[in-house]
Amino acid sequence: MAARAYWQGQIRLALVSIPVEIYSATRSGASIAFHQVHEPSGKRIKYEKVVPGLGAIDTDEIMKGFEVEKGEYVLLDQDEIDAVKLESKKTLELTQFVDAHEIDVLYYEKPYFVVPADDLAEEAFVVLREALKRTKKVGLGQLAMRGREYVVSLKPCGRGMVLETLRYADEVHKAQGYFRDIPDAEPDEDLLSLAETLIEKKSAKFDPATFHDRYVDALKGLIERKQKQKGNRKIIDDKDGGADPRGGNVVDLMAALKKSLEKPGAAKKAPAEKAPAKKPAAKKAPAKTPAKKRA
Repeated sequence: MAARAYWQGQIRLALVSIPVEIYSATRSGASIAFHQVHEPSGKRIKYEKVVPGLGAIDTDEIMKGFEVEKGEYVLLDQDEIDAVKLESKKTLELTQFVDAHEIDVLYYEKPYFVVPADDLAEEAFVVLREALKRTKKVGLGQLAMRGREYVVSLKPCGRGMVLETLRYADEVHKAQGYFRDIPDAEPDEDLLSLAETLIEKKSAKFDPATFHDRYVDALKGLIERKQKQKGNRKIIDDKDGGADPRGGNVVDLMAALKKSLEKPGAAKKAPAEKAPAKKPAAKKAPAKTPAKKRA
């Protein structure tokens, strides 16, 4: 697989551990990024960090401040912030299962593809995938990645599964505050029938390829036209410008599942595998001095 795994670890269901890899399921759109340029000189505009009355300051003198009252800050340095970051764990434990329709769409944040890490993990992976399909349930758990903890859901997707990060309750606005002024009245039956007819007429299978960003297309066309016109181009001088968890985690899947059901809650969790020591990073070769450009 050409892409690099976003996370490697194991999904744990009771006594069954399934080594998996997670890949981002989305990518950035084809947005157009602009730089600010000083038109008379054709130079990029730079920004300096300044303090009123002092002017430009050194970045080493900057701390992060949380405003507790107007104009009053609690100052934290980066080491203090890093000290409370959560260590990335290599295990996602599924602690609850819910019906898919119980999770409001507002809570879904970002999707990731989940695949078995190796051939030994495929059987357990397929069993979990098919069990979720048959029960029409979504698995829930919490996963620490890159310094913070996420609530995640796990659901089947074709031959694989999709993990989606979810927003916390305090990150979602309550809809009632926005919808309370909308009248609760029955619509006119003739108008409703006409609307249903129009919806049926325009109904089709969803094909995302039929939609594209017309604004981005128009911007690209504008840039191409101006690029071909003489006098509209400026030459800008901008010179200043994990551990692999896939060890021998072989389990007797049927025995582990049966044992998990014998005494619910009483079974002890299997100890997580220790990640192998990282290999020392190879020394980088000294960078070659670039040849001077001709005047």
